[in-house]
Amino acid sequence: MKPRERILSALNHETPDRCPMQISFTPEFAERLRQNMGIDAGKLHNPHGGGNAYVLERELGQDMLLTSVGWANSYYQDADDYTDEWGIGWGSQVYETPFGTGRYTEIVGHPLADETVIPSYQPPDPNRPDLYTDAARVLREFQADYWIVGVTVTTIFETAWALRGLEQMMVDFALDPDLADTILEIPYQYHLTAAKKLAGLGVDMIWTGDDVGAQHAMLISPKHWRRFLKPRLANFISEVKAINPAIKVAYHSDGDIRPIIPELIEIGVDVLNPIQPASMDPAEIKRDFGDKLCFWGTVDEQHTLPYGSPDDVKAEIRTRLKTVGHNGGLILGPTHHVQLDTPLENFWAMVDTIENGY
Repeated sequence: MKPRERILSALNHETPDRCPMQISFTPEFAERLRQNMGIDAGKLHNPHGGGNAYVLERELGQDMLLTSVGWANSYYQDADDYTDEWGIGWGSQVYETPFGTGRYTEIVGHPLADETVIPSYQPPDPNRPDLYTDAARVLREFQADYWIVGVTVTTIFETAWALRGLEQMMVDFALDPDLADTILEIPYQYHLTAAKKLAGLGVDMIWTGDDVGAQHAMLISPKHWRRFLKPRLANFISEVKAINPAIKVAYHSDGDIRPIIPELIEIGVDVLNPIQPASMDPAEIKRDFGDKLCFWGTVDEQHTLPYGSPDDVKAEIRTRLKTVGHNGGLILGPTHHVQLDTPLENFWAMVDTIENGY
């Protein structure tokens, strides 16, 4: 099967020739992998933005290629502190692993912390043609063989609290819901425009979502999710599918979001990502919702990949194939970018087991 045929088979709840695979990496792990694979090329990978040559993805036999438009592209922009085009401040945080030094960018400045500036705030323009050059290239070069995903994650909540500040956004939910609505509309309208343009270009899937789950509970209450996020997400999905009724919509949230899964199905989500094993049992989620949803992810990035043995990784992949992958409906991959602390032996155990099934 071609990669896109493999994905289509899985999303139709059929059993493909092997389970489809999608893996992303932090830039530092991508560089280790490039050297390990003996690939001689320039910058190969950006998990949150354009310019990805997709050399690693294609050499690994992956089935999906991602092209991203939106605030999530603000990650990993610079080695030093910087302010992105939304006015959000970022600080560079260095960390050490057995395999070298890594870097994360963390939010340190919120341009809408002072509510008096909200009426005059001007977000970036989502209609700029240059935002979609990369998506057009990916579709032109690779769609004949690969499943192309238009990424607009951090769609509403995450960008809103980055603008306002997480604590203050939570306070607004409780004490000033009208103000919260005003702030939420800013990223919602931006990412809706981007998703509609990507759908119009012809991507096969739109990947939307926000982290609304913590490790063992919702990060915000289901009540607040229903009040502030569900109606916007429902309209988002409706407008995207009006452009192309065949398009698939994937929803991302880390953590435990079990209380809202039935409502995600209700408003038209086709694929749930990433099914974090430390937060939700993937086999239970498949049992309870697998007739209506497909799943993308499920491989433990918190424990098994960085800290397990190759045999542990192989055992987890086999378990996912037998449970979540039974009768199709699964795209296997880690629940986050593969981190720099992951041993290459574990990475290759994951890839080989997905490709061979044993």
